[in-house]
This record gives sequence, C-alpha cells and structure tokens, in this order.
Amino acid sequence: MKAVMLPVAEGPHSVRYVDVETPQPQAGEVLIRLRFAALNRRDVWISYGTYRGMKLPVILGSDGAGEVVACGDGVEHVQVGDEVIINPGLRWGDLEAHPSPEFEILGMPTNGTFAQYVVVPAEQVVPKPQHLTWEEAAALPLAGVTAYRALFTRGRLQPGETVLIPGIGSGVALFALQMAVAKGARVFVTSSSDEKIARAMELGAAGGVNYRRDDWTKQLRQMMGGADLVVDGIAGPGFVQLVELTNPGGRIVSFGMTAGVVPELVMRQVFFRQMDIRGTTMGSPRDFARMLELYCEHRLRPVIDRKYPLSAAGEALTRMDKGEHFGKIVLEIPE
Repeated sequence: MKAVMLPVAEGPHSVRYVDVETPQPQAGEVLIRLRFAALNRRDVWISYGTYRGMKLPVILGSDGAGEVVACGDGVEHVQVGDEVIINPGLRWGDLEAHPSPEFEILGMPTNGTFAQYVVVPAEQVVPKPQHLTWEEAAALPLAGVTAYRALFTRGRLQPGETVLIPGIGSGVALFALQMAVAKGARVFVTSSSDEKIARAMELGAAGGVNYRRDDWTKQLRQMMGGADLVVDGIAGPGFVQLVELTNPGGRIVSFGMTAGVVPELVMRQVFFRQMDIRGTTMGSPRDFARMLELYCEHRLRPVIDRKYPLSAAGEALTRMDKGEHFGKIVLEIPE
C-alpha cells in the first residue's frame, strides 16, 4: 500500500511517500480502507522529533475515515462494509478523570492514518455521521474530542456564558467555537490575522481582536467584558493576559502550548479571584461519543482549509507549520 512514512525527524520535508506492506487485523482489530486523513499540529511536532519516546520509522496521522474491509477474530459490533471514523485515543482506560498510563494516540508510536489502510482495535471505530462528507468526517476526531472535553468536561460550559478562544484558526479552536456557539455561549476570539477574525465571526463569534495591537487586551475587555471560560492552546507570554481577562470565579482550560512555556504567572490574581486553571488532553470514549452526538444534533460541519493528495503530505505539513491554515487540512487517499 501507499503510505507517508517519517524515517527521520528533521521537519515536514523529511516525510516520504512510500510503498509498504498492507497490515492485517489480529484478534479484536479491524482493517480500514481509508478515504481521507487529516492533519493535526501533533504531526508537525512529531516530524521535528519533539515527542518523547519516539520510534522511527512511523506512518504519521491520527485522524481518518473510511470503510471496514476486514475484521479479526472476535469482532462482533463492526462488519465489513461499515463506513466509520476512528477515535485515535488508544487505551484511555476506565477513569473519566484522566487517561491510563498505557494511553497512546494513533500515529506515534503506532502506525497512523496517512496510508491507504490502517489497523485499529475494533472499539476505536464508530459509524460515520451521515451528514458529513468523507473529508469532513476525517477532520473531526482528534481536534473535535479535544475541544469537546476542554469546553464541557473540564470547562463546565453553561449556556449564556462568555468564552474566549485565543488563536482562532486551528482545528481545536474552530471546533470549540462551533460547539460553544451551538450551546448558546457568547464567543470571542483573538488572532494575528484580521481575516481569520472576520471568518470566525461568520461562524458565530460575537467579536474578536488582533493580538498584535498594543491595546488588544483593553479593546477585548471593552468588547466582551470578562470571560467565564478561556479555552487556550497557546500558553507562552500571553497567558498572563488571559488570566487578567478572566472573570472572578472563571476557568481557564489549557490544551497546548504552541507559543512555549508561561514565563510568569501572577498567582495573587488566581487565588484572590477564585479562578480555576485546568489542563486537558484528548478525551475519553464518552467524550468522543458526546462530541459526535453534538455534531449530529446541530448538523455541524468541520471547516476544511485545504485538500491535498496523500503524496503531497509534506507540502500539507509545511502549510500547517507556517500557520497559514484556517480549519482542517485533509489528505485524499488514492484508490
């Protein structure tokens, strides 16, 4: 089969489009003929070798959708011909509060979805939502469940609350925007791009500011008041301003740190104002199921930035690395 392999971790340009042996399902597993796969920031980081415990070579990719073409022994709830999407969070465990020590994400160290076929445990596949195209279905899993858990499981979002989403344009941020608006929240965004802010407002954001402006926090405060919930994947030096923009009793949920570590944090503001700062990553099987229910109930559709052939995965990763995208970048898998 054709696949996108990372033989060395030297950045997006180091991936290779190669022929590899088609995997076969073992007991409890299914073989999926993929139609589309989708990129995540995680794939870029892996290409640079920033993940601990990396094992190379590896087929990248956590997100995918396709058809079941073979089932291993003991598989009962999935049949050949089923159209499915993949929950990429492997071995979450029995606790809702956090993943088990055995938790892994498809695509490192386990071979992932940037290929014509992938083998996964049967419990990791769920029916493809009928209202979604193949590319939309492939775009949803990792970023969608991350956004859902950040908003609802960890963030305890309630209708009518004000939500701030910094750095609009990434998959998680846009999924969070869509779901928060669907649940009746007032959502504000930040970006370094006025165009991305305008597009977010077309998707339901109540407003947004460009954080390259010197007075961006003042402008945002005047626009939204304070935030009841901040869903942040950036961290870095700007995290201190997020604390200042959060209401007393408010919550900040952090799912990433694309801008690096937080250099300082004024703890006095956190404890005197009774704030919660919570971490989150991925989501449990229950989070995944509830995320799909929300998307089906409200007929939501992932925002697709650009579609590439599988053979151009390096070009697609470079686009994500440069931060040029608005929405999900997807890969079309050849027949």
